[in-house]
Amino acid sequence: MTEHEGEYVADCRARVAFDLLTNRWNSVVVYALADGPMRPGALAARIGGISAKVLTETLRRLEHHGLVDRRTYAEAPPRVEYALTDLGESLLVPFRALGEWSLEYGHRVLAAQDAAEAAANTG
Repeated sequence: MTEHEGEYVADCRARVAFDLLTNRWNSVVVYALADGPMRPGALAARIGGISAKVLTETLRRLEHHGLVDRRTYAEAPPRVEYALTDLGESLLVPFRALGEWSLEYGHRVLAAQDAAEAAANTG
């Protein structure tokens, strides 16, 4: 018997991290909140290219996962801010590592994609 026999890869805890990484906007929103709390409008402006609906869905999902905290203030008009929780801040470590990897190797991925498309178009 191997050490991992009987375990299902689909049920492993690493899948939680991969699920968070595979959503297009999760990492962008988490990274945008790295400098501190932000209101939704300021957050959308900082990110760029995200609709209000998608931003709201992403913030709700991140809040559900315990990565973002929603703070409401009893003011007129009401004010809402979003901030990373300690758990959300811990996610910056792998996101930054992936960013560094992308800076170093991203051009190679793009070159491979271009080569594959060129081969498909000539064959």
